[in-house]
Amino acid sequence: MTRREAYEYGVEQLEAEGIENADCDIRILLEDLCGVDREELFIQGDKVISRRETEIFMNAVNKRMGHYPVQYITGKQEFMGLTFTVNQNVLIPRMDTEILVEEVMRQLNDKSRILDMCTGSGCILLSLLYYSNDCEGVGVDISEEALDVAKDNAGRLILDDTFDLLFKTGGMGKKHLDEDKIEFIQSNLFNDVRGRFDIIVSNPPYIRSDVIPTLMEEVRDYEPILALDGKEDGLYFYRKIIEKSPDYLNPGGMLFFEIGYDQAADVVGLMEKAGFKDVTVVQDYAHLDRVVWGRI
Repeated sequence: MTRREAYEYGVEQLEAEGIENADCDIRILLEDLCGVDREELFIQGDKVISRRETEIFMNAVNKRMGHYPVQYITGKQEFMGLTFTVNQNVLIPRMDTEILVEEVMRQLNDKSRILDMCTGSGCILLSLLYYSNDCEGVGVDISEEALDVAKDNAGRLILDDTFDLLFKTGGMGKKHLDEDKIEFIQSNLFNDVRGRFDIIVSNPPYIRSDVIPTLMEEVRDYEPILALDGKEDGLYFYRKIIEKSPDYLNPGGMLFFEIGYDQAADVVGLMEKAGFKDVTVVQDYAHLDRVVWGRI
């Protein structure tokens, strides 16, 4: 089977199962399998894939036909120009969350101390540390399995042999993180957190419990419910984090949240009631409310 034949077969199979963006999914699977980029994949479309590669590809297509996320099949997802390891113990990083990271970066000062609450894969904290100067960070999650993924991602960023910038030809080269400035803590929110921070950032579980059964299969059936379920009204973790954050922020410190599209007014109200000033709502590229932040 050639690469082109594999591509055409895979797209046909996924489309028959009603999988959206079937062509994109198959391209990603083949790029990962063959270790090539998009251009090379199609320029060398007549190149034959081995029997073993064919077997791996067929298994991947079968998984995707069952709505298993592509990112969990390949074990990686690009975020903020970096590639992160992911598995079913962590949410798949999404472009929407890049809005949160970009907004923190606009306010971030050199040598800031950052707390990432509900860190998951660590993509938020590690991206902030990667693109800033002399900052230090603590990532917190209740899930030991999620923290294993975050630590793996941090370890590869520290070594930096497999963490390539997507735009590495732009003269930026590679960068190593200082392992002494990264810490991950297993904790139920702030229970085991010590010290104060200049910035607290969080993408907490914020989907209402009654909405979860209506989510697309890829999310509902495979992504960790612990990282999705925001309890009855979706605001449970915002309340808890907002209530305790003033005890962990330095004077003038900032709290940043990713939010659901319909949660801005509620989160703004909770932050203002807790004493946060200049509370700001930021929209994503679809003009939906996506980030709320304020200063203590």
